[in-house]
Amino acid sequence: MAKLTFIGAGSTVFAKNVLGDVMLTPALQDFEIALFDIDPVRLKESENMLNNIKKTSGSTCTIKSFSDRKEALRGAKYVVNAIQVGGYDPCTITDFEVPKKYGLRQTIADTVGIGGIFRNLRTIPVMLDFAVDIREVCPDALFLNYTNPMAVLTNVMNTYGGVQTVGLCHSVQACVPEMFKHLGLDQTGVKAKIAGINHMAWLLEVTKDGVDLYPEIKRRAAEKQKEKHHDMVRYEMMLKFGYYITESSEHNAEYHPYFIKRNYPELIERFNIPLDEYPRRCVEQISNWAKMRDEIVNDAHLKHARSHEYASYIFEAIETDVPFKIGGNVMNTGGLIANLPREACVEVPCLVDRSGVNPTYIGNLPPQLAALNRTNINTQLLTIEAAITGKREHIYHAAMLDPHTAAELSMDEIVAMCDDLIEAHGDWLPKFSVV
Repeated sequence: MAKLTFIGAGSTVFAKNVLGDVMLTPALQDFEIALFDIDPVRLKESENMLNNIKKTSGSTCTIKSFSDRKEALRGAKYVVNAIQVGGYDPCTITDFEVPKKYGLRQTIADTVGIGGIFRNLRTIPVMLDFAVDIREVCPDALFLNYTNPMAVLTNVMNTYGGVQTVGLCHSVQACVPEMFKHLGLDQTGVKAKIAGINHMAWLLEVTKDGVDLYPEIKRRAAEKQKEKHHDMVRYEMMLKFGYYITESSEHNAEYHPYFIKRNYPELIERFNIPLDEYPRRCVEQISNWAKMRDEIVNDAHLKHARSHEYASYIFEAIETDVPFKIGGNVMNTGGLIANLPREACVEVPCLVDRSGVNPTYIGNLPPQLAALNRTNINTQLLTIEAAITGKREHIYHAAMLDPHTAAELSMDEIVAMCDDLIEAHGDWLPKFSVV
């Protein structure tokens, strides 16, 4: 019996998707599903929810909750990670409110930018603790990371954790369907090639019956830009740089220096940029949880339909040796993307079968796309340097090289803001040396 451990199982809705998918997959029916979360109430709620799905689906998977993380991991063949360190209150609030004092505004703040840097710094030590346990009790496990900041955390687990890790994000499989729907295009028979870095991967090729669809995509996108809509940043980037980006406009508004600017406040309205979007979502989710709890935790007749999440398809491909293609976050070993740093984590097509997750070689990205990726990779790698060395100066370096932060603040302001964020986070962060 193969064992699958889910860390952060109190993320009930996400656990429903990933583990519900497992229970609906015939090849995975003998799995033992081990649940772990630091919140015993949410852990119990997820266990109840999954047992309801088990009954309605007729699954023969075994479900068990653990209060001891190491025991939850012991003997696991697969580990799924979906934690969030610090939660909305206090840490997300801190990530947004302290930079606001310096006039630095954000939308999501979970990938790069000043918010992404500090989310990394409080999450990396926790992830490396996981790695210690994994090396001891399930050293051959495949670790599927769903936690943001995706690129940095996946990089750290592979490079410093000694754990075979693949990062998984929703944006790759949603990219073409959502864009085609918005532009009124039929995606039947469409072939696409996507590669880059997480949240900034590129739709490099999009064809149908050998015909390049980009000219028509750009024509329709230019027409859409004449009126306000939800994806204006991505369309603008495509029209200026030539290629569509996988992740949403609210994310990409803060990955680049072009959109959220104090000296050009009209850009917020022009490109329909939702400042403080992630805190709003958090508040809404918290307020809606009581109703959702009744709908998905306490419903004895709860049913589930297999989702588009990659996890169950990865397990199925490995267990059955029937290949499946994913977009995965992996190390740029061997120069999978030749004009990006080899020490970076990249997002590329991967073929999964019994041999595991096998990334494909991409070669060079168009030079303007590689340049845009490198601006975010710079901050990612320096954030890792700060976390591993414990040196505060590398936090400053990471923030100074972040495109949005550097475009808005002076070096002295950036240093002061980082110091304020370190103080505000308190014990959520490890101690960083000044020298």
